[in-house]
Amino acid sequence: MSSSDFQGARGARRLESSQAASRYQRQWFADLQRRVDAGEPLAIVDADVPHEILRAMEIPYVVNQWWASICSAKQRAPHYLRLLAARGYPDYVEQYSAIALGSTLEDDPEQAPWGGLPKASVFVTQIWTDSHLRIAEAWEREQGVQYFAFEKGVDFALPENWWDRIDHDWEDVVGSARLDLMTAELERLIAFLEQTTGKRFDERRFERVLELANEQQEWSRRARDLAATVVPAPFDIVDSIPAVMLPQWHRGTEWARDAARAFHDEVALLVEAGPAGEERVRLMWIGRGLWFNLGFYQHFRREYGAVFVWSMYLAIAADGYARYGDDRLRSLAARFAAFTDLIGMPGWADQWYLKEARLHAVDGVVHLVTPESRSSYFVTRALEEAGIPVLEIDANNADAREWDEQAFVASLAEFVETRAEPVAARRRS
Repeated sequence: MSSSDFQGARGARRLESSQAASRYQRQWFADLQRRVDAGEPLAIVDADVPHEILRAMEIPYVVNQWWASICSAKQRAPHYLRLLAARGYPDYVEQYSAIALGSTLEDDPEQAPWGGLPKASVFVTQIWTDSHLRIAEAWEREQGVQYFAFEKGVDFALPENWWDRIDHDWEDVVGSARLDLMTAELERLIAFLEQTTGKRFDERRFERVLELANEQQEWSRRARDLAATVVPAPFDIVDSIPAVMLPQWHRGTEWARDAARAFHDEVALLVEAGPAGEERVRLMWIGRGLWFNLGFYQHFRREYGAVFVWSMYLAIAADGYARYGDDRLRSLAARFAAFTDLIGMPGWADQWYLKEARLHAVDGVVHLVTPESRSSYFVTRALEEAGIPVLEIDANNADAREWDEQAFVASLAEFVETRAEPVAARRRS
């Protein structure tokens, strides 16, 4: 098999909710470009910071990692990393978070995805590695963009079954010290944004944003629970990621809430309609989406009946976002003070992935291990000790330069045939 067989393939989508979300995102981005050209400020924000503050202040924003996924899907990410390297920056550290900055150095504007990233006014990040601060500093150095960086608090407690308690009992699960820090920093962020953009924080609008965000996650939870044990799966990873994550980047809007509900309703209709398609093996994909090669997933559905029924995007929407409480600013702090721990910290992430693997009755797990992975050993060990085979893939989800098509296809084919399929056969018997 040559690397051109499905390199860069986006994958065929069949869910209308997924296609509708993609169409909306295209139109939204075109409108965003016009707004920024007309003089509105634009924020570039990391995925793990409180977008809800910007939503309440009506500050347009682009999610850093979403834009990296677009650059990767359009096969431009390697070029943007080379542009960063040419300016003296490392092109091998936190590529997923650095690609957007590289895209601002585009030397062929006609090649820029979707017409290019508009000029940014501010950059917001959370320092859960030193590299995140360095990226923020590079935005200021290269583009004159002021930045705000949240500190990353740590709590040595390892709460059991956090997913059952965190939406209401977040004070105990996350820890008061971390919440004190992030709540204070949210107040600083509001002041920073008011000063740099001229926009004003609206308490009433903020309350509505939080209500809509919680409603959105409730629909995601219903969709996850509805589809988890259905065989064959009513959707695969190529459908679920855009249907879930594009609305997530519009969290706190009626459109995002309604898009999550539309996804749930479409899944419910598919479940009611009964089995469709072949599913011999149920697989779980742990890690970020393989944006430059979504066709990789569907190749294995066609060739082996191996369906990737799980990704973290729907699962974390179901378990990790909803927060309820009268202290609205503190409840928002509870959404993000430990967010990266939920999916990447030993003692938090490994037990959650195991819970999800069991809930979805998977026959095997493909674990994308990047240089930034902090819990990969513990996650793989927890799954394999529970009798769930794991294939670790050492690659970068956004940088195709590290992708060896033939080697990865061969290793996954062997894994499906020799490790996952026997598990599936025993379950069926």
